[in-house]
Amino acid sequence: MKSEMDVGTEAYEQIEKINHKNQLLVQQLNTSLHTQAEIRELVSQITNEKVDTSTEIRLPFYTDFGQNLHIGKNVYISNCSMFVDLGGIYIGDNVLIGPNVTIASVNHRVQPMERRHLSFKSVYIHDNAWLGANVTVTPGTVIGENAIVAAGSVVTKNVPKNTMVAGVPARVIKTIKE
Repeated sequence: MKSEMDVGTEAYEQIEKINHKNQLLVQQLNTSLHTQAEIRELVSQITNEKVDTSTEIRLPFYTDFGQNLHIGKNVYISNCSMFVDLGGIYIGDNVLIGPNVTIASVNHRVQPMERRHLSFKSVYIHDNAWLGANVTVTPGTVIGENAIVAAGSVVTKNVPKNTMVAGVPARVIKTIKE
């Protein structure tokens, strides 16, 4: 996918068609009771990738697009998490995502006349990372292997592996021994 997209273009219209279909699935997912198997099946339809049976997803679950969300094995996603994935979100294995986490891979341009147009930067969350409650991860950031992002933090820069970050903006507060 390109790093930018203009509203009103043919490419944008194609995205809107996929988005419309997936929003119906997201609504179906969040307005009925489902087993974990049913949740994984619906999320698999939304992402267009099979969600592994070891992954657990709590409802409600939100995504604005879905097909650029990639979920590893043995992932736990808590309730009310939001994935703004048009730019790509890659979640490794054994990742824990707390409640009310927002991960965004899309932003708007700075110039006022272009503000409604989109820019994309993928987000990568590596194996064994843990994002606490109410964390926000901004476009283009990488969360390293075994890293912990403390509750309420806003990640604006890459998080090194084996570290704990906290704050707004998040900064390293501790090294984690393996």
